[in-house]
Amino acid sequence: MRLVLLGAPGSGKGTQAARLKEHLQVPHISTGDLLRAEVAAGTRLGLEAKEIMAAGNLVSDEILLGMLEDRFSRPDTRQGFILDGYPRNLAQADALDKLLARIGQPMDYAVQLEVPIELLVERIAGRAKAEGRADDTPESVRTRLQVYDTQTAPVIGFYRQHGQLTVVDGVGTMDEVFARILAAISPVKEVG
Repeated sequence: MRLVLLGAPGSGKGTQAARLKEHLQVPHISTGDLLRAEVAAGTRLGLEAKEIMAAGNLVSDEILLGMLEDRFSRPDTRQGFILDGYPRNLAQADALDKLLARIGQPMDYAVQLEVPIELLVERIAGRAKAEGRADDTPESVRTRLQVYDTQTAPVIGFYRQHGQLTVVDGVGTMDEVFARILAAISPVKEVG
């Protein structure tokens, strides 16, 4: 099963991705982790990315897509994968869709975890307090959520148009949300 997890910061994507990885027995691919691993390994793309980041710039979509293509070519992705943190905008969604079509691994589902804004602010502020981080104030969290709405939320429409979107209520216990995701991505069984 190939799926992408969508949702605002604090929606529980990382937590649910870890659980889905174990349940589905497919790798969880976080572009942030992938980027750090490529830089640490000193791969060609990793060295390019390191140079760009050292100059204070963002790594290009082209480099990230190259890293993803390499990652998708590894044997552990043959049965699928869970993408978290990518795509973040429409251009990335379109490029990813074309890449997956070219390698014969089209996306099965885009799962959007839907959580009310005030609960997101509460979750992130609580996490920041627990981790001793003063930078996640309610105001800064609201700003991050506005950036998400502007840049990433349109990706939801992309997957809706492609018939791949499933929206899951992200409010509740980890087990409740996990059960909803599993129900949403499980094939419907015919009765009779």
